Amino acid sequence: MVKKALIVILILLPFVQLALLPLVNRIEPIMFGLPFFHFWLLLWIIVTPLCSFGIYQMQKKDGGLE
Repeated sequence: MVKKALIVILILLPFVQLALLPLVNRIEPIMFGLPFFHFWLLLWIIVTPLCSFGIYQMQKKDGGLE
């Protein structure tokens, strides 16, 4: 049951960040030389495939991909 809840969280996480876009649409602070908004988008470009990979690995262990 915990795995299913974690899978649901990993599925919804990238979509929730879309709702947060109006809150992060700002130039300051500068992070790694990027305006915060660009840093936020770059961060989620990296995090979203990691979420997908985590879901894949959990389903693979349970035999849910057959």
